[in-house]
Amino acid sequence: MSAAVPTGADSTQPRPLDGLKVVELGTLIAGPFASRILAEFGAEVIKVEAPDGGDPLRKWRLLYEGTSLWWFVQARNKKSVTLNLKHPDAIAVLKKLLAGADLLVENFRPGVLDKLGLSEAVLKDINPSLVTVRLSGFGQTGPMAQQPGFGAIGESMGGLRYITGFPDRPPVKVGISIGDSIAALWGVIGALMALRHRDATGGRGAGQGQTVDVALYEAVFAMMESMLPEFDVFGFIRGRTGNIMPGITPSNTHTARDGRHIIVGGNGDAIFRRLMTAIGRPDLAADPSLADNAGRDARRDEIYALIDAWVAAHDGDEVLRVLGEADVPVSRVYSIEDIATDPQYLARAVFETARLPDGREFKTPAPMPRLSETPGRTDWVGPALGEHTDEVLSALGYRQQDIAALRAGGAL
Repeated sequence: MSAAVPTGADSTQPRPLDGLKVVELGTLIAGPFASRILAEFGAEVIKVEAPDGGDPLRKWRLLYEGTSLWWFVQARNKKSVTLNLKHPDAIAVLKKLLAGADLLVENFRPGVLDKLGLSEAVLKDINPSLVTVRLSGFGQTGPMAQQPGFGAIGESMGGLRYITGFPDRPPVKVGISIGDSIAALWGVIGALMALRHRDATGGRGAGQGQTVDVALYEAVFAMMESMLPEFDVFGFIRGRTGNIMPGITPSNTHTARDGRHIIVGGNGDAIFRRLMTAIGRPDLAADPSLADNAGRDARRDEIYALIDAWVAAHDGDEVLRVLGEADVPVSRVYSIEDIATDPQYLARAVFETARLPDGREFKTPAPMPRLSETPGRTDWVGPALGEHTDEVLSALGYRQQDIAALRAGGAL
């Protein structure tokens, strides 16, 4: 097993989800990201994979000796078990796993589990206390439930793509799979609330399991701030506005003389006055018509033009120094190279060091969020396909000869 190199996290320290057993059925991003978070905070996560290659994420993006570096992060602390879910003996094994589980995380298309003989009624019969987190493109109900849906579709249908980019150009995507990640976070929130309810009403073995139904488009839509009431009350349709914050001025990206892109956030009343003074416009700092956001937003083109001109007349480091000394929120736009060497990141131990299967050390994001007494940690990186099959089945009561027979019969 590939172990993490501890960077501040005590491997003997308790974690908030110690003792929680999770079964993960799913691939790629949303479901596996949700269960990754649970695993980082102590849950035993058993990831069920097809024996003929496993999760496609194992081969996505940049590969190290044939395995994705993303996989080593996304599947950390998980146990990999291979089950051929087309085989009845594999389904029997899965049912045994679920009978002792607290949580099932799955992101199949709705109806797939039913076809496998694992409908909600069957799951409830197997384990009345089981909490099931179901992540899908469009949810478990409605006219689109059976359609395939990836994060890009959820971002589009949820409203995010429509408002991302510049008004004179087509919509653009955020540079990561943000729709899947948002859905995963909602899945974790729902799981913890459902488990809290279960444990407050009798605990494991007393029933009170339930289903958390997360649709990708709804997860994205839930982040859309005031867009719906603005449309309903005023008929206002928010569109693409580039790098500014619509209705909140000034907050924008500016380019320095040396080509660095700098974010300046001067949209607080007192901050705006400090910003104007710092860039040599005390007259605007004292202008009563600019004393509040409404007044500034009415003159935003003028304000952005003068900030653009001032930033363009200075190198990036000078912009950061002057505005930093004026206590104005400011930052250059970071690349991953900037992030990896930034003193704030390093001081906060946002990275940790882990070892790849061949022993090579590499940096990986530390578990989030931070908990003062029971923090998350990495115990091992993403496992080899089926690495824990024998261990997990042995714990279910299968003898070695039973496991060998299942493997020979094509169930594992």
